[in-house]
Amino acid sequence: MATSETAGSSRTKRLNRTGLEMSSGHSRPSGPHFAISSATMHPLRFEPIIKRLIWGGHRLGSVLRKPIGEGSQYAESWELSDHRADISVVADGPLAGMTLRDLVRYRTEELLGPALAHLRQFPLLVKYIDAEQVLSVQVHPDDERGRRLADDNGKTETWVVIAAEPGSVIYAGLKRGVTRESFAAAIEAGEVEPLLHKIPARAGDCILIPAGVVHAIGAGVMLAEIQQMSDATFRVFDWNRIGTDGKPRQLHVAQALESTDFEIGPVDPIATCPEPIEGGTRERLSHTDYFSLERLRLSGPALIGRDDRFTILMALGGDVVVRTEDESCTLQLGETMLLPASVGPCRVEPLDGSATLMTCIVP
Repeated sequence: MATSETAGSSRTKRLNRTGLEMSSGHSRPSGPHFAISSATMHPLRFEPIIKRLIWGGHRLGSVLRKPIGEGSQYAESWELSDHRADISVVADGPLAGMTLRDLVRYRTEELLGPALAHLRQFPLLVKYIDAEQVLSVQVHPDDERGRRLADDNGKTETWVVIAAEPGSVIYAGLKRGVTRESFAAAIEAGEVEPLLHKIPARAGDCILIPAGVVHAIGAGVMLAEIQQMSDATFRVFDWNRIGTDGKPRQLHVAQALESTDFEIGPVDPIATCPEPIEGGTRERLSHTDYFSLERLRLSGPALIGRDDRFTILMALGGDVVVRTEDESCTLQLGETMLLPASVGPCRVEPLDGSATLMTCIVP
């Protein structure tokens, strides 16, 4: 069983070069897809997949400039996804309309790189999240339990806080000494919060949430999330909230108790230390078997990207121009770019004197 707490999703309309709307089907490219499938690889931007959930807000649009509509409840922007029906589509350039799934399938080594050419699915799901209300208390399974309990991958994730309203918090892990029995009793009694490790939410903080760690994003927090390609989530407590159908939302207590690692305990933000690099500084953020994150604060040009594996760029502050040997393109605040391995290192320059980027590779 897997849940994404989804109330609805939307895509930006995509057109091929003839002006006809294109399908994101899963079969081998044909027609317009086939005609452009051999185009030279270049830095790739994808159409955001917007998720409306009951706890979402409006800052995906007002701050990060995502294509949202009126009102609120715009909770997540899936920037890179190859998960079931949620498949990212190239937004512009000669490969516009191609799906991430097709690029992995038919342009494997060019996209992923020789070090990752054995993969058959894009390995990471990249999101921006805006929590106007607190999220449910939940836990994600590891790889074995993900396959067995949710027919999905496991889910280890990292959060990098972009903005946090005064007094907002993050729940990350259980307090020391909490056992399966005491946690189960707290769930039954509806008194889970006293057992949760609570930390202030501060812009810039990086928090690694391994599979098995109980957690919740507090109200007023907006963040970037890098995770395994999975949507396996088990909800254990939802603050007695009523869903859009007028009923309490479903819990997954048995699966959550089986998935929780009671040995980990509290989780705190990662301590970072800026290191000088060409064009600015680098901070090493989380490093796992699934992803390795760094934050770059640029005041001048820097080389970013590799030729043995892909690199993900997320613009967390300011705009930059990304230059290859043949072209240049702009990456704006709130946008995500995938640098295929075949592109190699790119020259990245802040447009207005300074910019903050997060980079991600698969180790």
